[in-house]
Amino acid sequence: MKKTLIALLTLFSIYGYSQSPVSTRLSSGYELGMAYSIDHYNPSLGYYQVINIGERKLISFGWTARLGAFYGDNINYYTAPARLTRGETGLGALSAPLITNNIDTLRFDLASMTSLNVGVRLQFNLGRVELGASADLLGLTLGRRRTAIYRSSTGRFATGDSVSAPFQGANALQRAHPSYLNLRLLGDNDRGTLSTEVYVRFHLGQRLAVKGGYQWLTSEYTVLNRDIIADNNRFRNRSGMVYLGLTFPIFY
Repeated sequence: MKKTLIALLTLFSIYGYSQSPVSTRLSSGYELGMAYSIDHYNPSLGYYQVINIGERKLISFGWTARLGAFYGDNINYYTAPARLTRGETGLGALSAPLITNNIDTLRFDLASMTSLNVGVRLQFNLGRVELGASADLLGLTLGRRRTAIYRSSTGRFATGDSVSAPFQGANALQRAHPSYLNLRLLGDNDRGTLSTEVYVRFHLGQRLAVKGGYQWLTSEYTVLNRDIIADNNRFRNRSGMVYLGLTFPIFY
């Protein structure tokens, strides 16, 4: 009898929690989609969990995890550190920055990398339609080393025995790998590969929704031979892409 009573109390406790205000305010799900622009591709798989705020649940706030792969054809990367880019016109835009003595360029025939990031999400719930934005905050990126053309008017790299050489001629071909650490520090202080997106989502049913939006993706490469004049080996690309995907809600 005692065992039966304990089992019944346990069952009612679990049922009570599942119906509690906290659990009913939680929403989560998986997202599968692709961001695209000419010569830029970013397929991704993500998971999100948000808590609906207020009685009407009009606003949701939570976290995301996203696994994404970025591919870019014939793509330029530009000097990344904020101490070198500060004050240069155009660096915050998606178009190429002005080329100055501080701004060097890496040109890749093909860039590729895979990143895993966690971030935050804010969402407005309007019935079947949801409007929101999310941003990666922290993560890791991996990818193979690739050869790029290093374009610099003043840069030099150490060759050994206190001898240096310019990034010219055969030395313009330099090896680079995706920067491993992703960390959002705002603007040109950011490091690594990070995504920011705005989106609209339409629920076709309780278990399926269509999601469309726009994504800003920052990716970064580290050159093996550091420029000893500028003391730099980090280069960044900013890409703007249209996003389309599917969402599979877990709680709705």
